Amino acid sequence: MKKIILVLSLIFSFSAANAQIHIGDSLPDFELKNNKDVTVNLASLKGKTILVDFWASWCAPCRMANKKLAPFYNQHKNEKFEIVGISLDTDQAKWKNAIQKDTLEYEQLIDPKGFDAPAALIFGVEQLPSAYLFDASGKLVAINPSEEQILMQIKK
Repeated sequence: MKKIILVLSLIFSFSAANAQIHIGDSLPDFELKNNKDVTVNLASLKGKTILVDFWASWCAPCRMANKKLAPFYNQHKNEKFEIVGISLDTDQAKWKNAIQKDTLEYEQLIDPKGFDAPAALIFGVEQLPSAYLFDASGKLVAINPSEEQILMQIKK
């Protein structure tokens, strides 16, 4: 049992050490195309609580998370809250179909190189889904936050 805990601790610390973005870091400044082929600058969204959600159309846990995120966003979008989905899909048609099927109304961006995508490397994304919560000043306050953590940040 102790060996299992040791191995899991080592794996966790290794993956945490590989993360590129850390609590307290600023919202990265880069541009990606959205599902309407418009370029969006991520840093331009400062001023709101922002949840950056990495996902892909082929990722079953991501699609399940979308079913919770879509109504959550609709309930809180008028409270200076924004979700930005960043897809690591390599097939834009499948990505756009998933957006429509999951009725995702919040901003959807794509960085179509999978886990080698620059956005994934900047954030240190190693698994999907992965989410990053930024406060209104653009500082990272939580990685893979719970719904309660998001709500607490929105209400600040």
